[in-house]
Amino acid sequence: MKKVYKAHILFTKEKDHFEVFENGYVAVEDGRVTGVSNDLAEVGGQDAEVTDFGDCLLIPAMNDMHVHAPQVRNQGVAMDLELLPWLQNYTFPEESKYADVHYAERMYRRFLHTQWLFGTMRSVVFGTVHTESTRLLMKLYQEAGMGALVGKVAMNRNCPDALSEDVEDAVKGNEMLIAEFNQPNALVRPIITPRFVPSCTPELLKACGRLANTYRLPVQSHLSENTSEIAWVAELEKESTSYGDAYNRYGLFGQTPTIMAHCVWTNGAELELMKRNHVMVAHCPTSNFNLSSGLAPVRTFLDEGLPIGLGSDISGGHDLNMFRMLVYAIQVSKMHYQQDKSKAFLTLPEIFWIATKSAGSFFGKVGSFEPGYEFDALVIDDKVLNFDNYSLLHRLERFIYLGDDRQIVRRFCRGQEVGEPTII
Repeated sequence: MKKVYKAHILFTKEKDHFEVFENGYVAVEDGRVTGVSNDLAEVGGQDAEVTDFGDCLLIPAMNDMHVHAPQVRNQGVAMDLELLPWLQNYTFPEESKYADVHYAERMYRRFLHTQWLFGTMRSVVFGTVHTESTRLLMKLYQEAGMGALVGKVAMNRNCPDALSEDVEDAVKGNEMLIAEFNQPNALVRPIITPRFVPSCTPELLKACGRLANTYRLPVQSHLSENTSEIAWVAELEKESTSYGDAYNRYGLFGQTPTIMAHCVWTNGAELELMKRNHVMVAHCPTSNFNLSSGLAPVRTFLDEGLPIGLGSDISGGHDLNMFRMLVYAIQVSKMHYQQDKSKAFLTLPEIFWIATKSAGSFFGKVGSFEPGYEFDALVIDDKVLNFDNYSLLHRLERFIYLGDDRQIVRRFCRGQEVGEPTII
């Protein structure tokens, strides 16, 4: 049945400006937008069920393109360390606890609930090496009605024994999840997830590449986050011309849809390889700040035509509110601008487009209200912020900078309203 929603509708069809429909209508059928207009008749809504959200804003939902679900307990902890000691002293010990599925359920339910609060309806997620806990996370996403690509992490070197898995077991665990969850058009699907080159032997990287190619699955990992990490990769992969080339040699760099987190120090040949292979960047500004990784050159990525999305990267990042990531990404670009005035800082429509339509493209037609796009949407009741007749664009800007979950009153994913997930 066709449904029509009436509100002040804002989205970014193109990256340089907002589409604004004051008191507009968006029609949805079978989970997809069929039309948007200021005229009810134009969207074929005369005989449809119409829901009027009054003076609320209606915008596309958020996408978190890089997040470590098992690190939720460490959110806001150990922010005085750089990447490698942070992994060894905090992250790996916490992830080892996920051998216990009961512990995993308690933490994962809290994680999903927080994502729901902040209006994140799609995510690209790292689990752990543990097959059953990763399966549980995927089932919880299904139960919630939220979209996700969830990865069973692959790692077998430079990590605690409790998190090291031999190649045969890693393949077997992935194939179990693939058999259960890799269904056409499923809202929750697997993604091949080598943690990063230093934690995977060449044999494991080759196995991950074969899995991605055999089952035509997407790939996620980390790239050029930290200078010490880059130097480490150069020692481990002497035949590779760059960190990105190391993934490429194993079939993990655009041979199937690929997203790489951070890319703080990506340039030159690595950048050109990403462009050729259409590898998406997951920009994670809070993590890059907290772990002293650096300032990712997002303007360069945008101008070079790379697909880009934003990631919370908890618990390297401290915040699951993706609207805050828009603000931090703009601020990162302003710091770059101070160093190089030829690189303009990001504008609000550009970063909103990155967070919605550009990021959403990794899931298909997601992140816009154009006809044919899946209806992932948030209803924003911003009256507490709109005390002096602001324009619709200024209302959206104020919500992005000042708002929080209290203003998000309805959430939709693929056309279905998403209710509050259960926590235990």
